Amino acid sequence: MSRIDVDKPLYDVNTFVGRFRHFAWMSDPRTCILSDDKLRQAKTLIEQYRKGQEPPGTTSDQVKYAMKLYSSAFHPDSGELQNFAGRMSFQMPGGMIITGAMLAFYRTVPEIFLCQFVNQSFNALVNYTNRNANSPTSVTQLGVAYVSATSSALVAALGCKSYWTKRAPPIFQRYVPFAAVAVANCVNIPLMRQNEIAKGIEVTDENGNVVGRSRLAAVKGISQVVMSRITMCAPGMLLLPILMEKIEKAYPAYKRMKLLDASVQTCMVGCFSLKTSTMKRFEPTLYEEMVERNKGKVPEKIYFNKGL
Repeated sequence: MSRIDVDKPLYDVNTFVGRFRHFAWMSDPRTCILSDDKLRQAKTLIEQYRKGQEPPGTTSDQVKYAMKLYSSAFHPDSGELQNFAGRMSFQMPGGMIITGAMLAFYRTVPEIFLCQFVNQSFNALVNYTNRNANSPTSVTQLGVAYVSATSSALVAALGCKSYWTKRAPPIFQRYVPFAAVAVANCVNIPLMRQNEIAKGIEVTDENGNVVGRSRLAAVKGISQVVMSRITMCAPGMLLLPILMEKIEKAYPAYKRMKLLDASVQTCMVGCFSLKTSTMKRFEPTLYEEMVERNKGKVPEKIYFNKGL
């Protein structure tokens, strides 16, 4: 039986279905409840298997499960064990609870303030946990990013609420959380990862060999992360307000049951590469570095870790 390549995905990530299966597999929320010892054992097995020194009798299913745990809990660049709440496997349960709360508690200023504070604290933790490890961020930069994102979210939320209360139908107030989340993501992520923009991130050829550092790749990666974060929360935060408005009109008593409302919305929320020719044009220094490192043999495409 052929050996498994533990450094490559089990699914074909060149197709949408393959990428979907890969990320669903590695972000399985059930891995959140496993102990650190269990996760470190998985990492040890992966390291042993990579060297061909795994314990006798190790099965392919055990290796695949270890790959799953390793992918879900350890940073892809540094190999360090990530904090519990910042892992991608915690995104579904954590995001469900916070988004459900934001959609349910939006009517008063204290509710908006508390929900946005908790949401931006969670986002800052996730962004820090999944940053590009080759571009370290100082405590000062983290603080500035956190305060800026929280402030921008509050300004957007309170500004939209004030404006829509006076000039728009009541249902528009239900979109206050989405407006705040979208604005905060546009501020938080670039600030949290500003070192990557200033210094560039490592780019590799198709074999994983580092060929240089690119600021253009950093900008592209961060832009993709911002758009994906907004897109991921859009279905629930844009469609649920319409549904909940109809439910409250049909059952007026439901509007007074805030805890039930928050629980229902939480559950419903849960249901829902760069070419080198581009580098030569926009980053001539990087292109020259690639030529030098590869003795004139410049790879057609380069790859980078955009972060999550």
